[in-house]
Amino acid sequence: MWSNVFVCGLGYPFAAMGTCVRYGHRVSSVIQAYRFALDPNSGQEQALRSHCGGQRRAFNWGLARIKANLDQRAAEKTYGVAEDEPTTPVSWSAYSLRKDWNQAKDTVAPWWAENSKEAYSSGLANLATALGNWADSKRGERKGHRFGFPRFKGKRSGLSCRFTTGAFGLADDRRHVKLPRIGTIRTHESTRKLARHVERGTARIRSATVSLRAGRWFVSFSVEITRADPAPARLDSVVGIDLGVKSLAVLSTGETVPNPRHLETALRELRRLQRQAARRVAPDRRTRQQPSGRWRKTQARITRLHAAVANARRDGLHKLTTRLARTHGAMVIEDLNVSGMTRNRRLARHVAGAGMAELRRQIEYKARWAGARLHVADRWYPSSKTCSACGVAKAKLRLSERTFRCDACGLVLDRDLNAARNLAALVHRETSSPSCGATQNEPAGNPLKTRTARATGTATGRPAPAGQRRRRKATAV
Repeated sequence: MWSNVFVCGLGYPFAAMGTCVRYGHRVSSVIQAYRFALDPNSGQEQALRSHCGGQRRAFNWGLARIKANLDQRAAEKTYGVAEDEPTTPVSWSAYSLRKDWNQAKDTVAPWWAENSKEAYSSGLANLATALGNWADSKRGERKGHRFGFPRFKGKRSGLSCRFTTGAFGLADDRRHVKLPRIGTIRTHESTRKLARHVERGTARIRSATVSLRAGRWFVSFSVEITRADPAPARLDSVVGIDLGVKSLAVLSTGETVPNPRHLETALRELRRLQRQAARRVAPDRRTRQQPSGRWRKTQARITRLHAAVANARRDGLHKLTTRLARTHGAMVIEDLNVSGMTRNRRLARHVAGAGMAELRRQIEYKARWAGARLHVADRWYPSSKTCSACGVAKAKLRLSERTFRCDACGLVLDRDLNAARNLAALVHRETSSPSCGATQNEPAGNPLKTRTARATGTATGRPAPAGQRRRRKATAV
């Protein structure tokens, strides 16, 4: 049986072509990313930087051209130019930008022949995407946070370049990759996992993106691959996952996943390096002061430390989410407002260090790969305030109260374990089809009471402001 799903690879979300179940495995055709660390020599690193610089040059050239045109048209409206005589708008589609670049590249970048044409095409394609996102966000056609107008890229910004045509891919020895105009570059790790899929014909490399992150060069292949993931070991098992800061996750099965606190472990070294950087000569835009060499070295060490923390956090989350997706047939998580939680200056660092949003992102696409059901509880569902034994909800429950005590049935249970059990119980009350991926549960409040008890402010203990309360007729749920 085929159905359209959306999945995500190793860091990049893409749309899947379809899935089917065969021989106890879930076969899915997806677009997945494979990333390998590169070990270029001095000449190859110079070529990589040249290609990334060409990408930045094309991006800045196109952005300056579009910005000048928009500013000119905006100025003409202020001093009364006739509507039939304004400056002609410049198209910012990728095709138009590439066409204009080919006509002006001999003047704008006389050294353009040193690099592959894909370097300039990727910069113009990125510009077209950024301008499209800005225009859609300005018109209200794009969901999420509002996109600003694209900014010019500096020499110290992130270096990256994408190749979609030319001789790129894997070498035969599984320790090198091929890139256009750059040649064969050695990798720090073997590429056999991707090479085996390519040899069997179950994978096709679509594009390659090189980037410089924390002082190391990486290549990321966008691959159209056919995956055969095993079904969950316990299809009838339902697990509720309550995320937190003290413990990374508490499962309804009683298991507690400790929070490794990678950032807190590295804070002592991080503070020492930051104090050291404060004693160096730092750059100053007001006086155009250039940084010293020792300041750059200290900043490089700080960047590597942050990268080590991020890699350790990502590795732990991958292991946890993979185990959950391959074990349980149904999982329930909360729709947490992580961005709002990080606004609390006392909890921001701890919430960000736990990686709650990354955990949800990983568990969503891994559940679809494994064929497990994923339910997302409503943000206002009182999972911590509701008794998992009798279903009676408390009006208030302070965050400092780590033990839940029910006044109705006398249940005494850990607060997080009680919330996890309430999340797991939501699956039995779901009425919508799980094939849509994430589903919403019932409105917030006590499930055993009528709808009038779930008015604004009841679940959170914060009454609605005066004049905004609405009365509803009591109806049985």
